[in-house]
Amino acid sequence: MYVIVEIAGQQFKAEKGRKLYVHRLSEAEGASVSFDRVLLTDNDGQVKVGAPVVKGASVNAKVIKHLKDDKVLVFKKRRRKGYQKLNGHRQCLTQIEIESITA
Repeated sequence: MYVIVEIAGQQFKAEKGRKLYVHRLSEAEGASVSFDRVLLTDNDGQVKVGAPVVKGASVNAKVIKHLKDDKVLVFKKRRRKGYQKLNGHRQCLTQIEIESITA
């Protein structure tokens, strides 16, 4: 069984026991969180599509840790103008583990 769930504005495929990296959540490490914006459920071929969400479906997860992603370098240059700019960015993420799915 898997579901498509919306977490912090992004859609993820969630299965029991799967670990996901999502945008930084405000909950502390070790806390339990619940997501009720389930857009699709698939239970052994029986697919339910929500309009826009599936009624009564939710996903429970546990926050494992907060971390930062790898650095992304942004380099800008205008040729023949002497303009160069280098900027870096590290996205703040939260790792969660899916504990249970209720559909």
